[in-house]
Amino acid sequence: MNATPRRRDGTENVQVAVHQLIQRCSRSPKSTSSKDLNVVLFGETGVGKSSLINLMAGKEVAKVSPDADACTLDSEEYGFEIGPTRIRMWDTVGLEEPDTISEDRCFTAIEKAIQLIKSLSAAGGINLLLFCIRANRITVTIQNNYRLFYEVLGRKEVPVALVVTHLEREQQMEDWWPRNEKILERYGIMAAGHACVTGVVGHPKYQQSQDAIRALLLQYDEQGKFMMPPEAWIGRLLKGFVSFVGDKAFLRGRDMVRILTKRCQLRPDVAQRVAACLEQ
Repeated sequence: MNATPRRRDGTENVQVAVHQLIQRCSRSPKSTSSKDLNVVLFGETGVGKSSLINLMAGKEVAKVSPDADACTLDSEEYGFEIGPTRIRMWDTVGLEEPDTISEDRCFTAIEKAIQLIKSLSAAGGINLLLFCIRANRITVTIQNNYRLFYEVLGRKEVPVALVVTHLEREQQMEDWWPRNEKILERYGIMAAGHACVTGVVGHPKYQQSQDAIRALLLQYDEQGKFMMPPEAWIGRLLKGFVSFVGDKAFLRGRDMVRILTKRCQLRPDVAQRVAACLEQ
C-alpha cells in the first residue's frame, strides 16, 4: 500500500487521498458508468459495524442499536455512493463464542448462510471482505471469524481489509496499527489494507475516520469479483461454519434434507447434496 500523506503535525492527510481516488475513478477510460463495489462487512456483535456503515456513507443508513440477539451469518444489505463508486455492503454477523451457540441458533445460522450466498450470487460476487474489530485484545473468536470469511467464504481469493474501531481515546488513531500488527499476524490474520477509526458522531476525529475508511474502500474499486456456483458456495460455507462450531452432534439423526428444504427453501436435489457435504 502506498504511504499516506502526512501533515506537519503527524496525522494522516487522508482526505487528499480520498479526493485523488475519486478523481481517478471519474477520469477512468475503462468505463463511462459508475463502478460497483460489493463488500461483505463482518465482525462480532458490538464492534460497531452499523456506526461504521454510517461513517462510510456520510449519513445514517444503518440503525445503530444493540444487536445481542443477532444470529451468526445474519446479514443486512446497504447501498450508498462514494464519488462515482456504488457500494453494496452486506453487514454480516460473525461467529459467536462457541459455548453460546445453541442448537436452534446453529440451524438459524445455516438458514442465514444460505440467504447470504443467494444474495451475493445475485449481485455477481464479492470484491472485498471488510473485517471490523474492536481495539482490544485479539481472541480465538476473532481468529475464527477471519478464517471463516477469508478461507471459507472467499476461498483465500478475496482481499481482506481490517477496520479497527473504538479508537477515540488514542492520541493518534493510526498508532494502534504498528503496536498490534505483529500480534494479528501471529494469529494468522493478514490484512491487505487497514483503517483505524472512531464511529462516534461529533468526535473531533470523526472526519479523519471517514476519510481513512473511504480511502481504504476506493483502493479496491478495480478489484474483480469472486463467486462460485451457488450450490458449491453454500456447501462450502455451511461445512466451514459447522467445523468452527465444533461439536457436530446436533446434526446426527437429523433429517437434514428435510430441514434444508422446509426451513431453508432449497430444492430437494440441492438439499441432498448440501446435506451430504455437511455429513462428511
